[in-house]
Amino acid sequence: MSKLFIVSTPIGNLGDITLRSIEVLKSVDLILAEDTRTSSKLLKHYNIDTVVESFHMHNEHKKLESIIKKLRDNREIVLISDAGTPGISDPGFLLVRECIKNDLEVECLPGPTAFVPALVSSGLPTDRFSFEGFLPVKKGRTKRLKELSDQTKTMVFYESPHRILKTLKDFSKYFNDESQISISRELTKLFEETFRGTIKDSIEHFEKTKPKGEFVIVLSPK
Repeated sequence: MSKLFIVSTPIGNLGDITLRSIEVLKSVDLILAEDTRTSSKLLKHYNIDTVVESFHMHNEHKKLESIIKKLRDNREIVLISDAGTPGISDPGFLLVRECIKNDLEVECLPGPTAFVPALVSSGLPTDRFSFEGFLPVKKGRTKRLKELSDQTKTMVFYESPHRILKTLKDFSKYFNDESQISISRELTKLFEETFRGTIKDSIEHFEKTKPKGEFVIVLSPK
């Protein structure tokens, strides 16, 4: 029976994968990976020798038709990203949508994703929150920040080390400088670290400390 499985992979510590995910990765006909080199470390660690193909933002449109054909031929396929859950700021949406259009079964296994531990450990309200992912780099950035300036829910963002200071300074411009913020980096890895304070404090911190690693920013509501 054909099926597309969406499987979450560890965001750092290789131990953070479910037993069921390992079983599925071993049993399917094909694994679609965002970066085959990155995924090979995880697969080798768990002795998974399933065939792997690349599936990423630069080839997903081209590969959709062939993947759908394989699924129609009663093959079981897993989609994984470099880290975390596919579809959350990673490739996945297009393939899932196409499977649904073609009446093909999709099953998403629960597992790691970076924003959940960052949000829970932030100390900021978790009852209602808005996941914003990466802000637009240029076009649409100002408009999005203006829209978010009246947000009444806790906001969660992803950011890269070379843009973290720019984003924090933009927050200072569009939000209250004294708003509480929590910034986590390298979650589950050896140098995991979380900064908590105001937006103003965070700018001062990262002007003194060179930003390294991938960041999850949790910002308090208005």
